[in-house]
Amino acid sequence: MELSTLSISQLRDLQQQIPAELKRRESQEKAEALVKLRAMAKSLGFSIEELMEKEAKVKSSSGGKVKVKYRHPENAELEWTGRGRKPKWVEAWLAAGNTIESLLV
Repeated sequence: MELSTLSISQLRDLQQQIPAELKRRESQEKAEALVKLRAMAKSLGFSIEELMEKEAKVKSSSGGKVKVKYRHPENAELEWTGRGRKPKWVEAWLAAGNTIESLLV
């Protein structure tokens, strides 16, 4: 298609049709890829759902919470892992002349 031969209205019509066509084709290609992946998984003795479930378990177990490293001695709800910026309660504790070591859990 030679775009330089099209009128402005034809170009605008084409511009409006392109996003819908891209979406349709991406959807079609994803569906075809899923069919191929299911066939490959089946040839190996698995279902695609089994493989994705195992992947999700690995991700969820590796992304656990960081342990609390510091806790306020008088208010146990005030906790800090030691990562990132010091909380205001830690800064206030230090400004009062106390040590960070006294907050260690």
